[in-house]
Amino acid sequence: MMESPLVVGVDGSDASLTALDWAVDEAVRHGLSLRILHASLWERYEGVVPTWATDRPSGQVLAENIVGIAAERARRRAPDLPVTTDVLAEDASTGLLRAGREGSILVVGSRGRGEFADLLLGSVSLTVAARAHGPVAVVRGDRHALAGSHGRVLLGIGDDDVDSPAVRFAFREAAVRDAELDVVRAWRRPAHGPADHLLMKRAGGAYFVEESTELIDKALEAAASEHPQVRLRRSSVEGPARTILTERSAAADLLVVGARRRDRLVGLELGRVAHRTLHHAFCPVAVVPQRNPEPMEGDLR
Repeated sequence: MMESPLVVGVDGSDASLTALDWAVDEAVRHGLSLRILHASLWERYEGVVPTWATDRPSGQVLAENIVGIAAERARRRAPDLPVTTDVLAEDASTGLLRAGREGSILVVGSRGRGEFADLLLGSVSLTVAARAHGPVAVVRGDRHALAGSHGRVLLGIGDDDVDSPAVRFAFREAAVRDAELDVVRAWRRPAHGPADHLLMKRAGGAYFVEESTELIDKALEAAASEHPQVRLRRSSVEGPARTILTERSAAADLLVVGARRRDRLVGLELGRVAHRTLHHAFCPVAVVPQRNPEPMEGDLR
């Protein structure tokens, strides 16, 4: 059992309330406490009220109401779940990222208050998923996925996923959900180079399937030995990973993808696969970062 709380960001929007419900269920599954967080810059615009004043700024009242209503909703859904609330006087992205450092999983909705209804993914959700130091779950999808009705966790395997944090996270999720773990490795034939070799031409796609299957086995070996009860389904599929995972997410309760992080890199750190699935997946998406060592001077990797 993980001891750090599960952190969920709320802002009163329908999307954040959906994320809250999902976070409550997730905390119960993992035996975690729940920390409900709302970050707001009301102090910057309305000022801090002196202690002797009787009236509170409207922004402060709104923030406290948002977390209060969220806490009551969480307690109704899971009466025995330990719940705490916090209101932070900072912008939403900064507050969530800071809180996420102390949590086991950070959960956000796909869109926030005031964002256009036709947006596929809100700016706060994208920023948090791209910069967080730990796992981030962006909650989206239909009622079947949100309720966990499919009984399946989908995991995309990349080149660097041998016993990666994303692999271990996916196994834990499948274990606590008693779900099948659907592991997918997508491959594509190079336009030139090794694929032009005579043996590879004769073998068709068999060479790439074999290579992909070997990578899957290597990636899962350690985690599978720790979770022998998890039912596995392995697939090696030709095509773009971002498209294949998005399509397969329609039959999953959770999609898990990895994200590479470099401590000195400035800006968003999401690959094309994570970016596409965050915008288009049919189920909640968990982005699990993997820290890579900084290359030494002269390292051309």
